Amino acid sequence: MASSDTTAPPHATVSMEVPLKTSAAPPPEYGSGGRSFKKHAVVDMLLRVLLFATAVTGIIVMVTSKETKQIPVAPGIVISRDAKFSDSPAYVYFVAALSVAALYSIITGAISVLALMKPGGNSAKLKFHFVLLDSLLLGIVAAATGASGGVGYIGLKGNSHSRWNKICYRYETYCLHFGASILLSLISSITLLLLVWLSVYVLSKKIARP
Repeated sequence: MASSDTTAPPHATVSMEVPLKTSAAPPPEYGSGGRSFKKHAVVDMLLRVLLFATAVTGIIVMVTSKETKQIPVAPGIVISRDAKFSDSPAYVYFVAALSVAALYSIITGAISVLALMKPGGNSAKLKFHFVLLDSLLLGIVAAATGASGGVGYIGLKGNSHSRWNKICYRYETYCLHFGASILLSLISSITLLLLVWLSVYVLSKKIARP
């Protein structure tokens, strides 16, 4: 009895190759997103350095604005009168607000540097805190800038309805000092506004990121 050969011919063998599993590549936006957040951290740190520089310079210019003039009050009678920032409550508040801004910029600038050096340090929680604190300080500095600007305008132009006389024609150096200081405070306010916008933008990118 002939035995049946069940061996399949060479041409009949079926090749059962199992495809190799390839690891899923990370989405292309992952790496670029990390670099983007790092750039935002660098911009945040630079803006805080600018905030510190403008706030400190504004304080120095304001507190050194004292000027003394000899004012004639009667024929042959001259009195010495000083003009200094402490004479106006608005300017005292102005110096206090910029002092807080300078100290705040040092603290948050150091935090930004640590976040830049530490992986994952630029978290959404940190940015949320920055948004709250930057917005609060923006209101303080902007209010101080507006109050000082109003007092400075009266010193420059006076107010005939309230019978407030202008003084800048006499105390020119004093007026130049507080004018430059108010301009620096305005730059500080704009810097804080940019910091708020930057933090909100980074938060929106983190929320939209899959």
